Formats: sequence, structure tokens, C-alpha cells
Amino acid sequence: MKNRNAARACLTIAMTMLAAGPVPSAAATAPYAAETSTASFIPSDFSPPMLVRTATFKLVPLGPALVKVDFDAYMSSIEHLQKTFTRSTDWPHAGISSADAMRDMEAEEARFKKRESFAYAVLTPDGRRERGCVYVYPGTVAGYDAVARLWVTKAEYDAGFDAELYDWVVQWIGKDWPFAKVAYPGRSIPWESWDAMVAAARKE
Repeated sequence: MKNRNAARACLTIAMTMLAAGPVPSAAATAPYAAETSTASFIPSDFSPPMLVRTATFKLVPLGPALVKVDFDAYMSSIEHLQKTFTRSTDWPHAGISSADAMRDMEAEEARFKKRESFAYAVLTPDGRRERGCVYVYPGTVAGYDAVARLWVTKAEYDAGFDAELYDWVVQWIGKDWPFAKVAYPGRSIPWESWDAMVAAARKE
């Protein structure tokens, strides 16, 4: 029991840090750099979706096979994402290399397989272009059992896709995921309020 509680405590601390913003790594390439853990925030009998199709896009887990389309997407929108998604210059930035991008994809795939967090690429129906990404993480604030974040490229944002994707994600997670209450920082919860909630959780 002590080991289980300790594992849960470590996961809560790590994910609280992630929800507040990107955690710089040596390469500072990914939007989040989650610490590994054997704990999971979803039931053992729940299978996270591996493919979701709509008329205008599809979701698939991020991984090495998507490294180029993912890299092309976020590198096309560096300033936009720094202001709207990470609120930091740590990710994305102009110095990200192809090797950095691959390490990021490998890490996202590993966390998905370990059921620690779930990162999805939002692709065009033919899979040739990434329109954005969706991330599902453990809850980091009391009362929320999950945190969801998403971004779209600058071109997709200007075309109105951000609002469309957000509305879809809220319905999708509400219907297909086993969560009672999900936090959407910077959307349903203003950033200022979320930052204060995260800071308070760190003190507990």
C-alpha cells in the first residue's frame, strides 16, 4: 500500500508540473516531457481509442511513423503555438532537429503504451497532413480526473478549425473516455484560474 501511494504521489507531482506548462528537457523539443511511471489513470479494462474517423479528420496515436507530418505541422506554427498552446518559447522552437522530433515521437508512443498519457495526431482523412494534436493526461487538480489539451496549426486556426476541434474533443472524451470530470485549461478554465489551481495543488 505504501508503495502504491508513493507511486500515485509521484505521478500527481509530475503531471501537475506538466499541466502548468512545458517542462524543458535537454533538447526542449516536446510540449510535455512526462516522467515515466507504472501507474495509470484509466481503468485496467479500458482500451484507449487507436483510430477515430470523422468526415473531415481522423485521430491516431502519435508515434515514429508520424514524425514528419507532426514536425511539419508544429514547425509551420512556432509563434502561434508558443502564444496559444505552451505559452513558452521552449516548444516549439526553430532549433528542433529531426533527431529531436523522433525522440519526442518515441517518448509519446512509450507513454501511450504504458497508459501514462495519450497523445493523438489530428490528421486529414487521407493522413497526409497533420491539422493539430490532442493530449489526454491524468488529473492534476482536485476534482478533475483528467486534463485535456489540444492545438491546431496557424492555418487551421485562421480557418476556424480550433473551435470545431475543441467542441468535438469535449463530446468525444465525454462519451468515449471513463472520466467524471475533465479540465480544459485555457478553454473552459481561464489560464489565470488554472495556474492558481495548479499552484495550490502543489502546496497540498
